[in-house]
Amino acid sequence: MSVSTTTAFVVPAPPVVSLPIRGTDQRFPVHRIYCVGRNYAAHAVEMGHDPEKELPFFFQKSPDNLVTESRRFPYPAASRDVHHEIELVVALSRGGTDIAVADALDHVYGYAVGLDMTRRDLQGEAKKAGRPWEVGKAFEQSAPCGPLVRASEIGHPAGGAIWLDVDGSRRQTGDLAQMIWKVPEIIAILSGLFALCPGDLVMTGTPAGVGPVRRGDHLHGHIDGVGDLEIDVV
Repeated sequence: MSVSTTTAFVVPAPPVVSLPIRGTDQRFPVHRIYCVGRNYAAHAVEMGHDPEKELPFFFQKSPDNLVTESRRFPYPAASRDVHHEIELVVALSRGGTDIAVADALDHVYGYAVGLDMTRRDLQGEAKKAGRPWEVGKAFEQSAPCGPLVRASEIGHPAGGAIWLDVDGSRRQTGDLAQMIWKVPEIIAILSGLFALCPGDLVMTGTPAGVGPVRRGDHLHGHIDGVGDLEIDVV
């Protein structure tokens, strides 16, 4: 349901969450954030799963979980085991349902480097209890994200290095080509489960090497052709 700009809300309306677009003064408004779990085989193995037997599964973060400007990640409450997960982020300019794999990339506006910060201890407790993962995944400022790079500039990266350093030491390394489910397949499958919309983001999974961060750490993530993201844990 849409409302006019003159609508009188009973509490202050939340701001529109958006990402900067590299090389422009425009911004990309964010609608939802979908995340793909265990989409690199080596990461699935390190988390105790068999990638040969799993269909893709999804969870969500909230748009207001994004960190877009400050480049600071506040260590969250209620956890003593927060992990880094470097990911390719896909931004959709078109939505739809039951999108064909062959048409999926036509829905992509651009790409960014993102981090799926995870309260691993709370996620582990939720897994054991058969409960949702929100307490481990969708907490405040759990999704640092760099500026979007338009697909019209760089094309659609199907391969290229993805890595993360912590204080100059390489922790995660992989290649986009190692994704079990590629970007067009992810979009097609998601669109069979949800009505995708312009402004949706998709975090496409992380390579092996996830591990804990501590206050004072400096994180530097990189994806070939997309860019870099640097974050300080505070």
